[in-house]
Formats: sequence, structure tokens, C-alpha cells
Amino acid sequence: MRLTLGFSPCPNDTFIFDALVNGKIDTGAYQFDVVLEDVQTLNEWALQGKLAISKISYGVLPLITERYQLLNAGGALGKGVGPLLITKTPTAAEAINEMRIAIPGQNTTAHLLFSLAYPNAGNKVFKVFHEIESAVLNGEVDAGVIIHENRFTYAQKGLHKVMDLGDHWEQVTGSPIPLGGIVVRKDINSTIAKDLDAMITASVDYAYKHHYAALADYVVCHAQEMEPAVMRQHIDLYVNDYSLSLGAKGQAAVQTLLQVYQQQHPATILANDIFLTKL
Repeated sequence: MRLTLGFSPCPNDTFIFDALVNGKIDTGAYQFDVVLEDVQTLNEWALQGKLAISKISYGVLPLITERYQLLNAGGALGKGVGPLLITKTPTAAEAINEMRIAIPGQNTTAHLLFSLAYPNAGNKVFKVFHEIESAVLNGEVDAGVIIHENRFTYAQKGLHKVMDLGDHWEQVTGSPIPLGGIVVRKDINSTIAKDLDAMITASVDYAYKHHYAALADYVVCHAQEMEPAVMRQHIDLYVNDYSLSLGAKGQAAVQTLLQVYQQQHPATILANDIFLTKL
């Protein structure tokens, strides 16, 4: 059986899916047509129902619950892993509402967390995440929300942190931060979906057991100019026990995010069967 599978070229995703898509674990009768795209593109495709299985930002999950279910494996969730709000010069947090802010995609967790911290900031520009540092440096925007490997590089470029939006989320909600998850389309048979969930868990487990060997090929070839140390930091930050399985605590954190989203967008209606398997 062939299924479409989309995830990002970021080291945490290629690390997680390497064994699954490159024949390092047994996938039985399943084969995958793999598409690597930035998460904003994957979010937009999820709104269209384009792929059978896809990485998404949790920020888009409230909009796709009628079409997709959330798998327990393969996602990114944890503490100390959230987006950062940065500026070119030291800036007081209270000045942000008047600034032009670059956000990494409209339907992203980063946007949701920024909106939680700054509900009155209205001058936003939505960009692909890797363009945001440059936009701040060249004055195209006054501030930007950065994610992924930019957490490790912004200070080297002379940029300044205004707020750790993930830390703010943790203080307000008491929950770990749901950043990105793996969803399966609801027209996929539930037995097949559970097989996929188990295979992704096996792929993460394989990656853990061959941690640095996995960096030698699949991760490196998609990470472009990223330094090996940054790749390892990226993986160590975003791949953890929640990537093996959300568990009850992870699912509760996702429910918290959905509640926060509904507070920000009261007209949102969620399906009842959001999780493939309720833990």
C-alpha cells in the first residue's frame, strides 16, 4: 500500500523519519511517497487534505480536526523548546504592540503563543521561518518570532531576545508546549493508521539507538549549511519521549492548546475524535 507522507527537512523530522522512509525498519506492505516541505506549506496542504500523513504545526490542528486525527508518535512537544521573540536592538516588552512583527506562518504554534503573550499586537507579517532573522536585521520588520535552529544562532548575529514565548506559555498554562504533531487523514482505515503510528514509534526508537550514525546521511543532506553541532542541538531539543508517544500528559497539553485557541477564536468547532488513540 502506498501512502503520501509529508514532513519538514529540519533535523528533528529527518532524524525521526529516517528509518521509516529509508528501509531501516520493517514497514511490511507499506510504502511511502515522501514530500519534504517547510511546515507552513504542510499546514496549508493539511487545510486542503492533500497528504495522507503529515507533519503539522499544532497551531493549525484546530482547523483540521474534521479531516485529520492526531497520531501519538513523531511530534515535538516539551519544556524549554518554544519560540523566541527577538529584535535588532534591546527592546522593552511593552513596546512590542506598536511594532511590525514577523511571524513564521499564520496557522502555527508560534503565532498562537505570540498572540497569547501579545493579544493587542496587530501589525504582523507572515514569513517562512528561515527568513525572519534577515528581515529583522535589514529593518524590514521591527521584531520577529524565531523557531528551530534560529534559537541557537540569533545571538551570534547580534540580535536580542525580548521574550521566550514558550516560557510564557508554560507559566500561564503549566503545560509543556505542543509545537508540531503528525496527523493522518480520517479516510485512512483505523487499523492502517495504528500501524503507521507504531512504525513511527519504531523509527524514533531506531534513531535513538543509532543517534549519531543517523546524522551522517539523511539528516545532513537535508540540513543544508547547518553546522553538525547545531543539528545535534536541534535534535536534542525537539526529539524526546513525547516523540515516541504523547502519552496522557502530552494529550492533555494538546487539549490545553486547543482550549487557548478557542478562547482566541470563539467560533471554532472541534471534532470529538481528535486523537487516534485516547491515552
